[in-house]
Amino acid sequence: MVAPPKAPLQAKTSSPLLADLPVALVLERGADQPLHAQLAEQLRAAALSGALPAGLQLPGSRTLAAELGMTRGVVAGAYAELVADGTLEATVGRGTYVSAGAAQLRAKQTRAADEGAPGWFVAPAPAPVDGLMHAGGIHFRAGVATTATLDTRAWRQAWAAAARADVAGDYGHPAGEPEFRAALAAFVGRSRGLGADAERVLVTAGSLQALNLVLSLLPPRSNVLFEATGYRAARQAILDAGHLLIPLEQDADGPVITLDTPPARLAYVTPSHSFPLGGRMSVPRRLALLEWAAKHDALIVEDDYDGEFRYGAPPLPTLASLDPRSNRVIYLGTLSKVLTPGLRTGFLIGPPALMPTLIRARTLLDSGHPLPVQHALLHLLRTGEVDRHIRRTRRWHAGVRAVLTQVLEPLAPRATLGGIEAGLHVCLFLAPPLEAREVAAELARRGVYVSTLESYTFAGAVPNALLLGYGGLTMHAAEAGAREIVQVISGKR
Repeated sequence: MVAPPKAPLQAKTSSPLLADLPVALVLERGADQPLHAQLAEQLRAAALSGALPAGLQLPGSRTLAAELGMTRGVVAGAYAELVADGTLEATVGRGTYVSAGAAQLRAKQTRAADEGAPGWFVAPAPAPVDGLMHAGGIHFRAGVATTATLDTRAWRQAWAAAARADVAGDYGHPAGEPEFRAALAAFVGRSRGLGADAERVLVTAGSLQALNLVLSLLPPRSNVLFEATGYRAARQAILDAGHLLIPLEQDADGPVITLDTPPARLAYVTPSHSFPLGGRMSVPRRLALLEWAAKHDALIVEDDYDGEFRYGAPPLPTLASLDPRSNRVIYLGTLSKVLTPGLRTGFLIGPPALMPTLIRARTLLDSGHPLPVQHALLHLLRTGEVDRHIRRTRRWHAGVRAVLTQVLEPLAPRATLGGIEAGLHVCLFLAPPLEAREVAAELARRGVYVSTLESYTFAGAVPNALLLGYGGLTMHAAEAGAREIVQVISGKR
């Protein structure tokens, strides 16, 4: 039965699970706030206040939807949002629980109030990023690049050239210096086959800043398609901006795009090397995504975070190069994986009509990128050192990848590698009864540190896999770590 506008929807009392909930759920149809957002807000407030204690199991989405007289998608959407921000935890086969982190966050808020923070201040959960690596052990850390291939002489020459540049008495262009933007456009044309004018390039402090600039274009509370197992920092940036996530299912060919894919304002994808699953988005899927964007008047963010690194596989065209006229794609590139994350330099290539607004957002954020950094990188690009460095680094990573493949492939079918054609990480998919969390814990006891995919997944079943980032490893370290993985999975002691 459909309730009249503004009529409250109250949970029935026939279900013992709902009867045991210590909070009342009251939702209003026809309100400005969507039903799933109302439900998420009430459950989050109850968890943070302690009304829903840590460890409490919530009703299943089907049960709660039936009791509230709404579709299951409303409850599933609310649960997905709360799992993504850490309020709830969901485990396949066990159900959905109030996270222990919610109680910890409440304690932090209490301490913040005691320490003089304003009463209205609510401390967010910690950013979903890895901390600094501790010394010792072998770290299969995703997002780390090697500096072993860096030509230190060329590196010093670049910074010497930057030091010889005139010292400006004013801010630079908020989009980046024209010569640097032109050099980046030429670089992307050489390395990724994407033709773009310098006027379409905006220099950023990495891909996350670029994404946040794009998110500022969207109307409030916009729907955003996002890979169900994807880049967790990007996912949190979308949530922090107040937008709503719609999960995209994935398979070996990347995100699944069908006639039933729902409308949204934006889709965020990593087509060159899915993060973290590692697959490459097929050309038919890329074309289907472009058709979806045209149909729903949407934008696409193409995060090409490690597109320069391919091993024995032909390069696939970027989404942006497949979309030369409709201007639906905003391409994100970075020099963090190419050179070093310490440079904090990336760029976006956007549609001409959106560039003034994106530049305005960068102006109000921090007025633009540091000029000495731009001058040094311009020198490296103009002298061809970036291209030479990529060739050296690609050979280095190919050697590390070859060692990993050689040691780990014999584990099949108990464990199989995925995402080995490109990028700086692979996934090792485990077959039952192996459990990724248990394997990772045993490896940590041996001084080998890997990640599972739990924190990367916000909808659907968590892939039973280990994430093995090898960008910062030598061949010797990768081989030693891989042999420990083999021993643990094979049950050797």
